[in-house]
Amino acid sequence: MRNISVAEAARRLGKSQQYIRAGLQNQRLPFGTAVFVKRWSYHISPKLLDEYIGKDTNENK
Repeated sequence: MRNISVAEAARRLGKSQQYIRAGLQNQRLPFGTAVFVKRWSYHISPKLLDEYIGKDTNENK
């Protein structure tokens, strides 16, 4: 699986997109990173997000 969008992460967590962005920018959310080079760019790991929300990551294997 590839990178998950901020919008998808927000939907899965029931939070706003701004909450996800701020959490990643301030290194408060453990499932992704935020990097600033002229503008913010985000990487959200599907596996780490699933682990964070308590989803069994082996159920699709």
